[in-house]
Amino acid sequence: MKPVKGKLYLIPITLGECNPTDVLPHTIERAIDQLDHYIVENEKTARRFIKSIHPTKPQPSLQLSTLNKHTDASDHSKMIQPCLDGINMGLMSEAGCPGVADPGAAIVKLAHEKGIQVIPLVGPSSILLAMMASGMNGQSFAFNGYLPIDKNDKKVALKNFEKLSFEKNQSQLFIETPYRNNKFIEDLIQTLQPSTHLCIAADITLDTEYIKTMRVSEWKKEKIDLQNRPAIYIIHKMQ
Repeated sequence: MKPVKGKLYLIPITLGECNPTDVLPHTIERAIDQLDHYIVENEKTARRFIKSIHPTKPQPSLQLSTLNKHTDASDHSKMIQPCLDGINMGLMSEAGCPGVADPGAAIVKLAHEKGIQVIPLVGPSSILLAMMASGMNGQSFAFNGYLPIDKNDKKVALKNFEKLSFEKNQSQLFIETPYRNNKFIEDLIQTLQPSTHLCIAADITLDTEYIKTMRVSEWKKEKIDLQNRPAIYIIHKMQ
């Protein structure tokens, strides 16, 4: 008889400082109540989040493994071993949904390879929420992560994605390191064609949420300061 394997729960967390009950369903609380083993992107963030959801859960009982962009792939099997030993585990990102624009995708892939059941739970995704609120093409869109840091390379990439959005009628999404936001917005406005639509969505689900879609020509008249605020950018040159 084969040993029963544990399950891997994909646990979304809040996108910033807010009341978790405003954006997360009760299934998250139930999962955290039952789980003591976690793979997390940031241990401090994960412990703080678990405490906010379940204040009476003993922190010393938690077994946390840290997975980030610096983690060696050879450590992944060890991290997921509790599932193979029959113990249920949780996977958390530093913000939002694990496995989406997140190093946790490697753990999910490994779980499937090892026959471990993967259970995604409902929670906020900045990518989907930005698309929902943008008014752009929710039928066809692509998330492209970070653009090149070099100014010329970034300009070329933006022009290529703008062209792609027109040719494929496909909205193009990007992110930027928050402390570079204001400079990135300048680059977008200077590089894109005046008729191209640009959505900027910052602090999604928070009290300071800012979401607006306008043509680039209109953005040139707008003065905004989004420095150090998590943001999603969407561009689409309409046909």
